Amino acid sequence: MTRKIVRSIVFSATLLVGLAAVARAQDNGICSTAGMAGEWGYTSTGTLIPPTGTIPFALVGRLTFDAAGNFSGAQNGSTEGQATQETIKGTTTVNSDCTGILNVNVYNQLGNLQSTSVLAFVIVDNGQEVHVVFKSQTFYGTNVPIVATLNAKRQFPKSGQ
Repeated sequence: MTRKIVRSIVFSATLLVGLAAVARAQDNGICSTAGMAGEWGYTSTGTLIPPTGTIPFALVGRLTFDAAGNFSGAQNGSTEGQATQETIKGTTTVNSDCTGILNVNVYNQLGNLQSTSVLAFVIVDNGQEVHVVFKSQTFYGTNVPIVATLNAKRQFPKSGQ
């Protein structure tokens, strides 16, 4: 019984500290499209799951967000050991609780749209980092199940941070 009480107290304290951090982030305007504006570097790893079997991939890239929620950038990747270079454009929605959605369009080197993705994220570390999970992935109009994460860090601190 004592262990349950201690765990409950530790859990409650941890939750309160986390909520206080989110409240501070909200007060600083971090949890907004304007708060995400700037340059971000990221890595992503995961697995695509088409009917033919699993396909592992890894990505590294850079995105620039504007205050209106638009972003663009470029990434290099490896899919089943094959190198790729792609251009990215999209939009983001940021909620006041520091969660949000990215709608991503990926273009090949010829400028042709090859895939679209919807990703869910949470802003952490006082607006310096974002943790992301892929919700959906579509290649040339065909939905392909995916299990993947992405972690991004702000490349240059915003003034006053």
